[in-house]
This record gives sequence, structure tokens and C-alpha cells, in this order.
Amino acid sequence: MNKGEILSIIKTKISEKIQNFENLIAETRASSNDTKSSMGDKYETGREMLQQEINNLQRQLNETLNQQNIIQKINAEPSSKVQNGALVKTNKGLFYIAASLGEIVSEGQKIMTVSVESPLVKAMFGKEIEETFTINNIHQTIENIW
Repeated sequence: MNKGEILSIIKTKISEKIQNFENLIAETRASSNDTKSSMGDKYETGREMLQQEINNLQRQLNETLNQQNIIQKINAEPSSKVQNGALVKTNKGLFYIAASLGEIVSEGQKIMTVSVESPLVKAMFGKEIEETFTINNIHQTIENIW
């Protein structure tokens, strides 16, 4: 498996998410400026709702920027145990430990990207090939680590 390619896909996906959030925030701010009227309380309520939406988008943007910082520190070097930046194959699937971005496809393989804080990673963290772990009453065996 080419960890460099996987890391590149993840970096691209995070950059796209950041750009999307920045665009949404800009659009929401622009619509906030367009809602000026002499409606009094309705105007204030509408502005408050838009401000809450901007705050929510800003929070999501900050989380994505934190994920980007984590990803920047990861290298494509091989791993011998489950750790941040490891690509882990269990009998249930392939997992890339970096940031929680969902499923990606590399070399025709589906890979689930998961955060170090996820319960799955906490259960397997530090383990090596052929070791087992259990999460939600599902037993998994680590078949390979890159």
C-alpha cells in the first residue's frame, strides 16, 4: 500500500473542506448584510440566526484546521505498531489513523480514515501484527501494519 498516496488524498480532502467552510462563512456573512430592513425585532432575530450559523461554521472550520495540523505532522514512513499515521489492516477492513474523514479509495481499496481519539483506535493503539482486540463485542485481528 502506498501511504504517500493515501496521505496526499487526505490532505486534498481536508483542504477542500477548509475551502468549503471558508466559502460558506463568506456567503453567510454576505447574506447577513443583505437582510437589513426596517422590520425591527424580525430583523434582529434573523441576524442572530445568521450569526449562530456563522459561529457553527466557524467551529467546524476550526476543527478541520486542527485536523490539518495533525495531518501535517504525519509522514509516510512504515509503522510496526498501531500509532498515528499507521495504515492498519484487520480482518474487518483497512484503517488509516490520522483524522476522521470517512472512507477514501486508494489503489482500488476502501480505507476508513479514523482519528486517534476514536474508540476503535483506542482499542487497537500500540498493538502489533497478529494481536487481537475487541470493540462492541466484535473481535478483530491485526493482519498487517504499514
